[in-house]
Amino acid sequence: MLAEFVHSLADCSDQLLLLVGRNRASRAETEEHPFGFGRERYLYGFLVSVVLFAVGGAYSVYDGIHRIMNPEPLTTPGIAFGVLALSAVLEGSSLRVSVRESNGLRRGRSWFTFIARIKEPDLIVTLLEDTAALLGLVFAFIGVGLSELTGDAAWDGAGSVAIGVLLACVAVVVARETQSLLIGEAASDEAERTIVTALEDGPEVERVIHMRTVHLSPDSLLVAAKVAVRAEDSASTVVRGIDAAEQRVRDALPMAEVIYLEPDIYQESKADETDPAIRVVQRALEHTGERGESPAPAQPGSPRPAGPAEPAEPAEAADPDQREPSALPAC
Repeated sequence: MLAEFVHSLADCSDQLLLLVGRNRASRAETEEHPFGFGRERYLYGFLVSVVLFAVGGAYSVYDGIHRIMNPEPLTTPGIAFGVLALSAVLEGSSLRVSVRESNGLRRGRSWFTFIARIKEPDLIVTLLEDTAALLGLVFAFIGVGLSELTGDAAWDGAGSVAIGVLLACVAVVVARETQSLLIGEAASDEAERTIVTALEDGPEVERVIHMRTVHLSPDSLLVAAKVAVRAEDSASTVVRGIDAAEQRVRDALPMAEVIYLEPDIYQESKADETDPAIRVVQRALEHTGERGESPAPAQPGSPRPAGPAEPAEPAEAADPDQREPSALPAC
C-alpha cells in the first residue's frame, strides 16, 4: 500500500511536470531561440522518467526489500482491499480516456509501433502510466491477498518490489522515447510522403533531390529540401516557384511551419544513394507508385517514371555537392 501511495504521488508530480512543460513550450521565439521553445515538452517528458525511476521505482523496491527482511503482520486488510478496488475503478476510467484519445491517432497500428512513433510526450506518459497503475494495483492486491492467506507478511514486500520493477521498466521506456524526441526526430513516413507529393505537385519543381525534416514540437515541423528547377528559368521565376511550392506544403500539412527550399540543377551522377536524406525521398515516391498514383515525371535513374530528358548544363552551373545542403536561401 505504501508503494502504491508513492506511485500515485509520482503520477501526480508527473502530471504537474507535463503541464509546466506545455506552458513553457508555448512561449514565442526569441533571438536566442529562433525556433521557439517547443522542445521543452520533450525535456519535461524526460524529467517524468527520472521521477518515475527515482521516486516511484527505486523507493518501492527499497521498501519492498525492507518489508521482506523485516515482515510485519497486516492489521486492516479489509481497508486495503477497499482502497485498491476504488483505485482500480478510478485508474481504469483514466486509462479508458487515454486509449480513446490514442485510437484517434493510432490508425490501426500496433500499440508498440504507436508508442515508438507518436510525437506527443504527454500521450506517451499518460498511456504508460495509466497502464502501469492498473498493473501495480494488481500486484498490490496479490501481495496483500497472499500475505493475508498465508500469514506471511513477506508477500506484501514482494508486491512492493514488483511495483518498483514495473515503474522502473516504464521509466526506461519513457526515457528512451522522450530522449529520441529531444534529440530530434524526423516527421512520420506519412508526413514525408505528403511533403514530397506537395512539392512535386506543380510545374515549378521538377523533383525533390533530397529532404530533411525534424520536429520542433509535437505540432511544429521544420522542412529543409533541395529541389530541382529548370536551368532556363530566371531567378524571379525560381523564387516565385519556390514560394508556390512552400504554400502547397503548408496547405497539405499545416504543421510544416518552417520550410527552407534550396533550388538546384539535378545531376544524377551526383546523387549519393547512401544519403538518408535521399532515401527519404525515394521511399516516399516508391510508396506513391505502389498506391497507383501518378507522380510528376522525373529524369532517368530516379525512382519515378522518367519523363523527357532535360537539356545538359555545364558542370560549373550546378552545385558541386548534391549530397549535403548548403546554406539555405531565405525564400
